[in-house]
Amino acid sequence: MRRQEQIATPKLLVIKIKIRLNTPFCQGTKEKTMKTNYKKISKFLSLVLRHKPEVLGLVLDEQGWVKTQDLLEKMAQNGRTLSLEVLEEVVANNDKKRFAFNADHSQIRASQGHSIAINLGYQAMKPPKVLFHGTALRFLASIRKSGLLKKNRHHVHLSQDMDTATTVGKRHGAVVVLEVKALEMHQAGFEFFISDNGVWLTEQVPTEYLIFPT
Repeated sequence: MRRQEQIATPKLLVIKIKIRLNTPFCQGTKEKTMKTNYKKISKFLSLVLRHKPEVLGLVLDEQGWVKTQDLLEKMAQNGRTLSLEVLEEVVANNDKKRFAFNADHSQIRASQGHSIAINLGYQAMKPPKVLFHGTALRFLASIRKSGLLKKNRHHVHLSQDMDTATTVGKRHGAVVVLEVKALEMHQAGFEFFISDNGVWLTEQVPTEYLIFPT
């Protein structure tokens, strides 16, 4: 009997290729995690543009500006390579608009929230009748005693609407929103400023100008 020939079926060889992006913010990640990487970039920018520019060896000018190219070069030297296009996306899409470019994008700065000595150059403005401040419930007793203090920042931060104040307050825990009699303060001689990203700023808010939740 003639022997039947067995034909071997060729096996498909699958080669897995890992693509590594040329930045530690995105290293080993997929596109769906890009928002997380943008958040990490935003936090690092807050550190060097608000609090510790010396981490990168940056020197901010008196109004908090630094050359965009200097920032990108220092980040690359620090192992945090970032393109101008990605930086522009982070600035444009940041939910709280924490950062701002100048007109031609040659300079960048944080809009407010600095703990280092700078002069943002904002002009005093007349505030609306009421502003809002979101904070954690655990801070309420201290605020009842001392009012709102800027502490290690340049100003107390106030929101124009309750929803924004609630979002800000949630970062610190169980939230409570206080109303601020802003126009009364202004009439009493307190100065108010508004940042590039729409945050109202003032030196302090004494307790008599606060409306606490009942």
